[in-house]
Amino acid sequence: MLVIRPITSADFAALKQIAIESGHGFTSLPVHDGRLTQKIKHAEQSFNADVTAPGDQGYLFVLEDTANGEIVGTTGIEAAVGLQTPLYHFQQNTVIHHSAELNVMNQLRTLTLCNDYTGASEICTLFLRESYRRNHAGRFLSKVRFLFMAEHPERFASKVIAEMRGAADKDGQPPFWNWLQKLFLTIDFPKADQLIGVGKKAFIAELMPRHPIYVGLLPDSAQAVIGQVHENTKPALRMLEKEGFTHRGYIDLFDAGPTVEAPLHQIKSVAASRKVPVKVAASAEQAQGEYTLAVANTAIKDFRASFGKGARFDEQSNSLIISPQLAEILQLSDGQMARFINLDQA
Repeated sequence: MLVIRPITSADFAALKQIAIESGHGFTSLPVHDGRLTQKIKHAEQSFNADVTAPGDQGYLFVLEDTANGEIVGTTGIEAAVGLQTPLYHFQQNTVIHHSAELNVMNQLRTLTLCNDYTGASEICTLFLRESYRRNHAGRFLSKVRFLFMAEHPERFASKVIAEMRGAADKDGQPPFWNWLQKLFLTIDFPKADQLIGVGKKAFIAELMPRHPIYVGLLPDSAQAVIGQVHENTKPALRMLEKEGFTHRGYIDLFDAGPTVEAPLHQIKSVAASRKVPVKVAASAEQAQGEYTLAVANTAIKDFRASFGKGARFDEQSNSLIISPQLAEILQLSDGQMARFINLDQA
């Protein structure tokens, strides 16, 4: 069975391996021992903190296979981005150049450096090992964050964002990056990627263009990928769009991938989740359900969540019937509360 839980210091080696497997462009997990150790420590502090409003907290979860104890994925939430280290984007706009005398009007797209998402919550750091990408595991890894946010809304902002990985060429390089590197940064993409990953973002304010950039002046290859996602990211984007996330013109500085957003309480899985008492069945067969449910306890530092058909909702008693195995994994007993969503209806 697969279970989500908060990360601990004992998970360092597994997290580093995931960082290696995720590759360039996955800036939230750099292959950097100090940064990874810091992220784990920060997550442990965040789960243990007494919080009444979102601040500088980062919640990082790991997906564990209870059959062998292997860590097979991660998923995370930043409570409020940009408070300690600025979060930059390009904002897409349209400017009008009009000449009444010549009867000419041109609508021109521009990109402007901004940090408009300061204070928003961000869902991030989602990675699932390839051998486990089946049977709703990826969907669960994405949606389990919404169960946690629905249960503890005071810890998060009213606006939630997700940065989507941008398009890359056959060599893994973002076409959007080439013109930026040539004109402004003069460092290669892996170096910039590594600097962002370890939190060294001062070079953005120091070297990036301070004035709006006319998109029409960019090479065609760069223009073509603005707002486009990496081929491997398309399923994740479709899933978030079904949740109600929309793209409002903000893109990543380096690969031009879109940042999507949604109001927390309007996210489909947040609104559709139900919080009910549980009843532990005498056997797994008695708890067997028709649908695949994602079920989470209501704890913070002892948060646990899993998914499968070992639970069913009973309308008559307004309770969730769960198998003994699921009850043990989620640390739940009769009468305690759980929150769940139906993954089959997502």
